[in-house]
Amino acid sequence: MNASWHARIRCGRESGAGFLVTDRHVVTCAHVVSARATEAVTVTFPQLAPDPSPSSSSRGCPMPAEVVAHGGWAGGLDPGDLAVLELAEPVPVQPAEFASPAEAYADPPPRLLAYGFPKAYEEGVLAEYRATGDQLITQEWIQLEAWGQAGQTLAPGFSGAAVTLAHSGRVVGMVTSAARNKEVRHGRMLPAQVMAHYWPRLGDLIPTGEFAARDKERLRTLIDAVGAQKSWRTAGCAPDRLYRDAVGPLPSPPARRLKSLWDVAWYLLSESQDTAAIGRFATRLADYCEDAGTRTALRELGRAGRPAAPAAVTGRPPWSPILVEIAPSGAGEDRFLVEVSAYNGAHRVVIGQRPLTTREVRPYVLERIDDAYRELDPDGRELIAFILPRKWLNTDVVHWQRSKDDHSPLGSFAPVVVVELERRRSGMLQHKLRRKWQELDLRPDARLHRIACGVPPGDPVSLTIGLRRGADLLGLGAPPGRVREAFKAGLNAPVPAVIWPRSGCAGGPHDACAGKEFLDRLAERLAGLPPGELPDVVYELRLEALGSGTGAHWAHDLSLLWEDPRALPETAPFLDSPVG
Repeated sequence: MNASWHARIRCGRESGAGFLVTDRHVVTCAHVVSARATEAVTVTFPQLAPDPSPSSSSRGCPMPAEVVAHGGWAGGLDPGDLAVLELAEPVPVQPAEFASPAEAYADPPPRLLAYGFPKAYEEGVLAEYRATGDQLITQEWIQLEAWGQAGQTLAPGFSGAAVTLAHSGRVVGMVTSAARNKEVRHGRMLPAQVMAHYWPRLGDLIPTGEFAARDKERLRTLIDAVGAQKSWRTAGCAPDRLYRDAVGPLPSPPARRLKSLWDVAWYLLSESQDTAAIGRFATRLADYCEDAGTRTALRELGRAGRPAAPAAVTGRPPWSPILVEIAPSGAGEDRFLVEVSAYNGAHRVVIGQRPLTTREVRPYVLERIDDAYRELDPDGRELIAFILPRKWLNTDVVHWQRSKDDHSPLGSFAPVVVVELERRRSGMLQHKLRRKWQELDLRPDARLHRIACGVPPGDPVSLTIGLRRGADLLGLGAPPGRVREAFKAGLNAPVPAVIWPRSGCAGGPHDACAGKEFLDRLAERLAGLPPGELPDVVYELRLEALGSGTGAHWAHDLSLLWEDPRALPETAPFLDSPVG
């Protein structure tokens, strides 16, 4: 077993051990190099085979080193007793390899070895220990106890020594201290997963399930890019919030305080039992990133290991919708909670979730819709569904310009529908909608109920019951504000689809008005059409209207409320506090 990566460290009057983790980096205890400000730091590899080259360091020759990372240790039992030394030139030896974090705590406990340099042992000496358990002391250390009653104890000169598995030589931690009483054969180890909190690059080297070293390195780089921006802090993206978002609504408390973005990522990688949590973290973090390239890269990492969407069994491909939910925040008339998510049949991915003012909603939503397309099933049918409060349902989201570089309407890019927020949150109405769609699946076409402009709606309760029993589609000849009771009845019925013109007629005689023409043309177009095809048909109508010029086509301002609970998954409650 190669032990050439074990090192002896000296800094002034202090001496200790260390171990090579890359060809130029050595890890040791911070207290071993506490005099680095005034004293030189040297590293010696006693077991490094001599190199005949005149320019190379030979075995046993001290090599100068510089402290390039520090855990923040300030003395005594203060946490962060870790330092990383960088050598002036690479060392021609294979660095130490790490074991997975749990391997040190098997049952029965495995034999652990520490290679230190106490007085009179310039070449080094081994001590045999085992971990008392996996319980962290003050969220930092693991207790070590001697393997037997005899043999070398942990003594000055072992600080910074790698603790390795005797059977494989892989590193599980680093010795930081020993019991002051020589008759008590105990010591302390900084486990590898804790070491990586202080020097993230170590995380690449420690096995953590299916997340490969290259992916962890990429994640670290992206976290650094997000951390360098101000937006993640100003948007309230606290590390503990990201942790909760990644592990779900009822998270178990982390074993240590999460102070940084890397702390969250590394805790999820090394200690969480939920293997998908790190993907949710990467996807959630992307929402707080200003740079589009970094957002894209984080979402790609978030997709790693996620199950593929199931293939369509028969008929047309399933819908692959993007959901945009805009809900009052409870923090004022001008404050909304906005969530954009994508769904491809296998899972729903939250693309972005923010409290926003009215002015901020449109640019944020359009940017996140663009991001959401990366999550869609390429074989699925596109659909953009806006889930809106009732007073927003006539908002012209269809004609929002797609981006600052593309002024074409969003409705010309994909089918766009609206859904009422209150109805979507009602368990009773959602159940009724699912039952209605089961009935529609058995019929070749749907029944269109027309309510023309200028016609009194009658008793609202009777209208609601009548629509529930005899209507599959509801066509209105005027905007919701002019046929308020009829619109309300259609939502409460609940009718799966409601269609209306955003402008409608301007009043006066209604026997030949724009509203009547709208309903006549609509009935003609929808005759024999299954309601499940309605978004695609309305999309084609909008393309026709846009091609014929502004206002020239009868469907130029057509709005569609369409809701099939089977195609539009229920959204989870907002993770942010409504008034946060």
